[in-house]
Amino acid sequence: MFERQIKIPSDEEILAAKPMPAALKAVKLERDGEISAVIRGESDKLLVIVGPCSAHDAKPVLEYVERLGKLNLKVKDKLVLVPRLYTNKPRTRGVGYKGMFSQPDPTKSEDTLKGIYAIRDLNIRAIEASGLTAADEMLYPENIHYVEDLLSYIAVGARSSENQMHRQVASGIDVAVGVKNPMSGSVLALINSIYAAQSGQVFKLNGWQVKTGGNPLAHAILRGGVDSYGNDIPNFHYETVMQVGDGYAKSGLKNPAIIVDANHSNSGKKFKQQIRICEEVMQNRKYDGDFKRVVKGFMLESFLVEGNQCEDKVYGKSITDPCIGWEDTERLLCDIAEKV
Repeated sequence: MFERQIKIPSDEEILAAKPMPAALKAVKLERDGEISAVIRGESDKLLVIVGPCSAHDAKPVLEYVERLGKLNLKVKDKLVLVPRLYTNKPRTRGVGYKGMFSQPDPTKSEDTLKGIYAIRDLNIRAIEASGLTAADEMLYPENIHYVEDLLSYIAVGARSSENQMHRQVASGIDVAVGVKNPMSGSVLALINSIYAAQSGQVFKLNGWQVKTGGNPLAHAILRGGVDSYGNDIPNFHYETVMQVGDGYAKSGLKNPAIIVDANHSNSGKKFKQQIRICEEVMQNRKYDGDFKRVVKGFMLESFLVEGNQCEDKVYGKSITDPCIGWEDTERLLCDIAEKV
């Protein structure tokens, strides 16, 4: 039994009530092009999607993004920095904090309508503060139109990458979509997901039959896998990366590109290991041209204060997965930029 609680306006009504300022549209267009150029292999820069595991509190997130914008001025010739503004959080057991979209105040119960307006406001303010458009996860495909005009990068999570609706909606998105390998770590399933996202589709979405032309910017994110006993299986090492590269070639996919997620099952959520993982990947890029051509960047979990907490008590500290702190983030990004 479903209890109706709040009537949600259409995406058109939401966008009209909280529109993207005209002055920021040119910023997004330029940013979309920079990211596209990396994925297509037209730019030698590395793409780095970096930021908190979850954007649970606008004030510290905006401070973080403002710092990232200033750092971007130092590294922009080598890196394309994309803030992680993750406002939808998948839960392994289905309960817990579900992100700003569902809970604009993490201490209170769900209020989706307020959440939609909150994430639009957060993204707009983030662009204004930093000049950087952001990335978010497409956890609920039917809701992507609420924020699609604001984002320059969209991720499909490990729990969603084999879902037909996620694949089909990804095929109609106009910006880069990173598809994570499924929790099993299956390379075949990952390649199949990218193939579906790069292909044209016809399907039902929000009361319409829609047709897409396929998204050539759909690509792989390697985040490690989990075996049947719950053990983490890293997949950022040379052998697995090249296996994914071979999968691209055999499937005839466009724009072979891999982003290495340095946290999650690659690090075993030992957040400091993200630094070592990036160093290993950069070393492999240095010594193998094929590896370098396919590995286009990183996804990092980072916030003002390292680690995580159970409740929202420490300003700028994650309430979901642990993150590296700002000092480590700044050093790591400068180090990556020097090695590009």
